[in-house]
Amino acid sequence: MSIRHAEPDRDGAACAAIYAPYVAHSAVSFEEVAPTAAQFAARIAETSARYPWLVLEDGGRVAGYAYATQHRARAAYRWAVEVGIYVDGTHRRRGAGRQLYEALFGLLRRQQLRIVLAGVTLPNDASIGLHRALGFEHVGTYRAIGWKAGAWHAVSWWQLPLADDGEDDRPPPDPLPPPRL
Repeated sequence: MSIRHAEPDRDGAACAAIYAPYVAHSAVSFEEVAPTAAQFAARIAETSARYPWLVLEDGGRVAGYAYATQHRARAAYRWAVEVGIYVDGTHRRRGAGRQLYEALFGLLRRQQLRIVLAGVTLPNDASIGLHRALGFEHVGTYRAIGWKAGAWHAVSWWQLPLADDGEDDRPPPDPLPPPRL
């Protein structure tokens, strides 16, 4: 398996196909209608202008993807990102998620970003296990925040520091543009 940067036209359809079951058959995603390949291509292009979007290939086929996005629009949050990760059903529990996240976190560190946040719709033991295994700490839960599939769902929030000096009184350098692998 290999990891590379996503390309909108090349990977939009594959990422949309991986994501669609999460929309249609679970509450993992709070979207109610799966985005089209063209909509996914636009998401990849927009995200990649500021943050990495990576795909994992197995035998030339996209098996999963991970990306970072802006946490909040206010300037003081510019060192924090939210991450998302989706893996094709045939590649779950085979190390794909760990590979994607480790590559993504390395790039985010090179951008001088400091905090990674992940929201996990509950219940989702596999996602919580992955985040814990990678060093994320649970920092809170939004209870009954999303209605999908006939029920209210909570979202558990997880945080991973990318830098050791998060409580230093000196101003940090501004984040850099997304680096290449």
